[in-house]
Amino acid sequence: MLAIVASCAAQQPDGPQSAAPPAVAPAPPPATPQAGSGETIMVPSGTRVGVVLQNGISTRSAKAGDSVYLQTSFPITSNNRIVIPVGSYLRGELLEAKRPGRIKGRGEFRMRLDTLILPNGYTVDLRAAPRSADSGGKETMDSEGKVTGGGNKGQKVGTVVSTTATGAGIGAIATRTPKGAGIGAGIGAAAGLAAVLLTRGPEAELPRGSTMDVVLERDLSLDASQIQFNNLGQFQPVIQYPVRQQRPEP
Repeated sequence: MLAIVASCAAQQPDGPQSAAPPAVAPAPPPATPQAGSGETIMVPSGTRVGVVLQNGISTRSAKAGDSVYLQTSFPITSNNRIVIPVGSYLRGELLEAKRPGRIKGRGEFRMRLDTLILPNGYTVDLRAAPRSADSGGKETMDSEGKVTGGGNKGQKVGTVVSTTATGAGIGAIATRTPKGAGIGAGIGAAAGLAAVLLTRGPEAELPRGSTMDVVLERDLSLDASQIQFNNLGQFQPVIQYPVRQQRPEP
């Protein structure tokens, strides 16, 4: 018994104990894996994305290489989860732009989209092109995404007919003879034909606010950890209805 007491006494430090024993540091909690970490979400090619054009395009001034900006107007989901929210941005460029000819031909341009930016700033590359557009005008779009201006054949015929009738009337009044009317009609027809030959065909235009369907031309891979955002985007519609009028230009 004396040996045990002596042993315990030997283990106690000399003098009074004024400081508390050192605290034992708690073990760090196990790391919680981030939601969606390492997961990839695939949006398949052929997916159609509704967008609204943010900058107007016209063959009157457009050229290859010009930037095109659009904004999504309808969300894209995968497994009941929004992966491309409303208000996401797309950027692309014009691949070609051609003005209409003076005798025949129509204005046309073609675009391709290459960048997607989600509302939280996550940016990915993509490959997409428009397949349909609603601009309020007579433009058409083919399966390659080429936009072509509407026709104005009736307008050109009307110009010749109008100038012919005007010339005939002036000739008849000036000479008061059928011959004068015929001469005036010939002059008027020539003037109308000259006006048609000096006037360009219809431009191809998509004004700001035009709606389009964009189709993914290859699979779009998204990092799931980058789309854990709370703000799903709020689309602000562009309320701007342009005056759809083809202005003749020499």
